[in-house]
Amino acid sequence: MSDDFEIDTDDLERRMKGALDSLRQEFASLRTGRASATMVEPIMVDAYGSPTPINQIGTVNVPEPRMVTINIWDKGLVSKAEKAIRESGLGINPQLNGTIIMLPIPELNEERRRELTKVAAQYAESARVAVRNIRRDGMDQIKKAKSAGMAEDDQKFWETEVQELTNKMIGTVDKTLEAKQAEIMQV
Repeated sequence: MSDDFEIDTDDLERRMKGALDSLRQEFASLRTGRASATMVEPIMVDAYGSPTPINQIGTVNVPEPRMVTINIWDKGLVSKAEKAIRESGLGINPQLNGTIIMLPIPELNEERRRELTKVAAQYAESARVAVRNIRRDGMDQIKKAKSAGMAEDDQKFWETEVQELTNKMIGTVDKTLEAKQAEIMQV
């Protein structure tokens, strides 16, 4: 193998793990019947002309197992935050109390559990697409190296390395999805 053409598989792996970390954060936002401050993290509010995470316009608290409260600092953003929560797909009906938005977490029924498993599957598919895009970047690096004079054996070696890394990461995404779906369906 020629050392002239090294493909940075460490960088590809780091980027794929980033996609996996992002998936885990999205899964943390899916509620399973218990209140969690992380469930509102992906919600973006149109604040001052740009999308802003809800936890940057107010304080998120979990005062009891079935309640999340968000104390919005700017009164003018309360209605925008409420609208963002309603449109987020969390299936929670926010209640206003001045600048405090209360999110009572209802018990999950069977239908809602199935909906959440579908949302989890969508998140997982997005992660798979991200991993495949990173794989494509790696394969493009290999093609460039081949056109710059990489030996065919080296090309096959690196293509195999990148494909094995991709398969491993997609397997991890699938296992993470299975675990989350089992957690959601658990009564």
